[in-house]
Amino acid sequence: MTTPFFQLMKIRCLPGVPFIFAFLLAGCQPSKKDTSSSALHSLASFELEPGFKIELVASEPLISDPVAVEIDEFGRLYVVEMHGYPLDKSGTGNIKLLSDTDGDGQMDHSTTFADKLTLPTGILRWKKGILVTDPPHVLYLEDSNNDGKADIRKTVLSGFAVSNPQHNVNNPILGIDNWIYLGHESAVTAKVYTEEFGDQGKEITYPGQPNAPTLPQNARGRSVRFRPDSYQLEMTSSNTQFGHSFDAWGNHLLVTNYNHIFQEVFSAPYLNRNPDLLVSTTTQSLSDHGDAAEVFPITQNPQHQLLTDVGVITSACGITAYLGNAFPTVYDSVVFVAEPVSNLIHADRIHSNGSSFTASRLNPQKEFLASTDAWFRPVNMYIGPDGALYIVDYYRQIIEHPEWMADDVVKSGALYNGTDKGRIYRISTTDAKAASWTKGLALGKATNEQLVEYLSHSNIWWRRNAQRLLVDRNSKASVPTLEQLAKKGSSPLGRLHALWTLEGMKQLSPDLIRVALQDSVPGIRENAIKLAELQLASTPVLAQDLLNLQSDSNAKVRYQLLCTLGFIDSPQAALARQKLLFGDIQDEWVQIAALSATSSQQSGLLEAVLKNFDPSNAAHASLVSRLSAMAGASQQPEQIRQLIQKSITPYDKKAATWQASLLEGLAQGLQSKEIQPATWKQEINLVNQAFFRHPSLPVRKAIVSLLKVTGLPEAAIAQTSLQQARKKAEAHGLPAEERAVFIQYLSLGNPQEHSTFLTSCISPAEPLPVQLAALEALSVVPGESVSQYLLQHWPSLTPELRDPAITTFLSDPERVKLLLDAIERGQIQASGVGWRRSVSLMWHTDETLRSRARMLFTKNDKQEQEVIQQYQTALTLKGNPQPGKQVFEQNCMVCHQMAGAGTAFGPDLASIKNRRPASIMQDILNPNQSIADGYDLWMVELTNGESLQGIISSETPTAITLRTTGGQQSTIARQAIKEIQALNMSAMPAGLEKQLNHQQMADLLAYLKQLK
Repeated sequence: MTTPFFQLMKIRCLPGVPFIFAFLLAGCQPSKKDTSSSALHSLASFELEPGFKIELVASEPLISDPVAVEIDEFGRLYVVEMHGYPLDKSGTGNIKLLSDTDGDGQMDHSTTFADKLTLPTGILRWKKGILVTDPPHVLYLEDSNNDGKADIRKTVLSGFAVSNPQHNVNNPILGIDNWIYLGHESAVTAKVYTEEFGDQGKEITYPGQPNAPTLPQNARGRSVRFRPDSYQLEMTSSNTQFGHSFDAWGNHLLVTNYNHIFQEVFSAPYLNRNPDLLVSTTTQSLSDHGDAAEVFPITQNPQHQLLTDVGVITSACGITAYLGNAFPTVYDSVVFVAEPVSNLIHADRIHSNGSSFTASRLNPQKEFLASTDAWFRPVNMYIGPDGALYIVDYYRQIIEHPEWMADDVVKSGALYNGTDKGRIYRISTTDAKAASWTKGLALGKATNEQLVEYLSHSNIWWRRNAQRLLVDRNSKASVPTLEQLAKKGSSPLGRLHALWTLEGMKQLSPDLIRVALQDSVPGIRENAIKLAELQLASTPVLAQDLLNLQSDSNAKVRYQLLCTLGFIDSPQAALARQKLLFGDIQDEWVQIAALSATSSQQSGLLEAVLKNFDPSNAAHASLVSRLSAMAGASQQPEQIRQLIQKSITPYDKKAATWQASLLEGLAQGLQSKEIQPATWKQEINLVNQAFFRHPSLPVRKAIVSLLKVTGLPEAAIAQTSLQQARKKAEAHGLPAEERAVFIQYLSLGNPQEHSTFLTSCISPAEPLPVQLAALEALSVVPGESVSQYLLQHWPSLTPELRDPAITTFLSDPERVKLLLDAIERGQIQASGVGWRRSVSLMWHTDETLRSRARMLFTKNDKQEQEVIQQYQTALTLKGNPQPGKQVFEQNCMVCHQMAGAGTAFGPDLASIKNRRPASIMQDILNPNQSIADGYDLWMVELTNGESLQGIISSETPTAITLRTTGGQQSTIARQAIKEIQALNMSAMPAGLEKQLNHQQMADLLAYLKQLK
């Protein structure tokens, strides 16, 4: 939606400035005196939470362009420098190694540990060296002769995309489970710099290891985890942008520029075991104050660009759960997020909420750290050995992409200001002592016994590094001490790390797992279930120990147990899953976890759900729909027959609710398979009969959905049924919704036979449901007749009819020609076509139609600038929010929400209230100038021939959820997708200037600006 930190990587060379000169400017170094003055000035600009202090640890000329840091077990500070942006992939990235020669806590010496990196994005201490993410690779760098420079360079993983750098692989983190996790998401097709950043990636591999596992191209945009020692490699079930973090118990926290905190709740192993379960997202947004949450910058003289949404989260990155234990106890549950566009650090407190969490602001009207310096650009954070929070400051004047800037800014020469600068700050409590780790640490030389003791340290830095070193050393002599700590250690976190350290050493016994399953601390029980899951195949007796936990008092323990029990196929496990499901059925993740067990284990679950069905509980209906969709997708004929019979037999009003859900689910599941009508002849006849006999309207609507998938009965029966439906549709005495359902039935046959009747239904005198149903039925009639009719009656069509009417033009090239003709002669306004349909037309396969559409739906820059110039008067007029609200409701609410009103399709416009009016107006008048991050348009062609366009609101390896105009969402099985393509077009129609005069524009701007 806006200009996230790593979109600065796309900054183009200045017009008229040769690239080599721009690059040389980026390498300029100021004098030490100037640097000290500049850094001290920035230090004085901060407003920090009371009780804390901020100190400068390192700055230019020692470092510049820092994006990540790491402190190893000897106290050496590594800094990742990314010099290559915006376009230079020649190998200008560095890893700097900093030292503090006088022991004052500030770095004063710098050496280049490694160079010739392309666009390095993250670092992790590993073995005797470091792992560095440098797309398309993950590299291992080691200094084997202790001269401070890496002389060993190996490619550990390869194949990642070199796309828009904000989406590239980044920030390796060692999880408590001994896997290394990589931040990663889908590659984005470059629009300007296609040569530099058009690489969509290849298969992810261990180079030189042909027997090692591989992942599909760019890991399908998912995050990745790996264990290099054993050549293990997996995709996770989710993705993250720049940064990710774990809490103390291993919960994975993620970030995107527009959503500052969300969690991977449902893991890949559970998602992958049941391909019949359609799950479109595995993550939960945690913020209780909005995804594009309000923030409170204090920046003086900010230079925000066109899509800088001042006052809201717009560039979130570097998420870090604080686990240092050097801050007051309230911070034990705090997560920090960097917001470089607003020059601040945001802080949330995390509260448990069922299977997931809720994140609440630490302060209601203030940020943890904010700066008056507009060049302060925090991009990453790190918890040091002293428990302090270290801030990585990229320190730039401008970080936005030039595509989203005014031309005068791009031409100003300011895009590269700050390329020679960068800072690292230390935040600690006001009474904290100076950092002593800069003088060196002895952890790297600690004995194994000492390392075991460090597993109970209150600071995650010591626990994580001690575990890493113990697993790396793999000394069997340490096992008894580790086992003693796991059993009887006084520190819960010590017990936790001892268990996972033993797992990493392959020395964890089932007996220790049994002890941990009974631990008094819920987080240990939760992790013990995960550890038991790893040993179920070799130690099946652990299943009973797991079953003993089904009445656990903690929601997260119960949820993890439900996930793990999906791997156990026994009657006892099935009963336990049902108990856990119905105990927490309101939790969507509990439903998904229960259904993630293989379909063969779900045989009795539907009966149990129907037996306990509560029609007033929406969770029950959604569960029935999920179960029947799984049954349809599994294509087990006998089970499907039984479900159909159950769903069409009239019972009572309570049953009608679950019958409708059951039928809708079956239709969804069967849609992903190729249907053979002859196989279902008897069932189709029964369902068809039920359509006319069943007393429930929702059931009959659901039957139509199913018949769309299976087809009508044989010809003679179908003809009689269609005649009967026609009579019902003509019966004006019936309720409008009843007539509409019978019209929908007519569309299942040959609606051309009923075209005269159907066109008569498209009349202002008819109820809207009848008109819409008739229009939908007519749209499947071949030829131009429906289009000609609509054009003839266009003046009489109400706004509610015009939108679906335009859709009917898009199914046939001849209809498209008629639509374009109508737009050219002004009969239909181009802006009324809407962005989704206009994009579809501009990507039409017919070159002539495509060219005509692009001419009609786009304007050249000169035309756009003329329009914007004409509306400058609106900026001088006094706007009135009240009529502005009416303008918003008439023109914007169909796709946007603001203050709770409107449709959640496009971005929530609450995020723009602090932007300059001129910037807002330019986006309104020239929407193709930018595409909101996360709101790209996709075209999806299904195997059944249907074509859909919309925003992919969420996705998993097995399904996507497509959001279309009106806020409607469809979950689509990947098996049902023939082709999917990013259209790279704006999510907002052009031509609104024809709808708004200057005063209306002023009123709209006033309304957008005044809302909270």
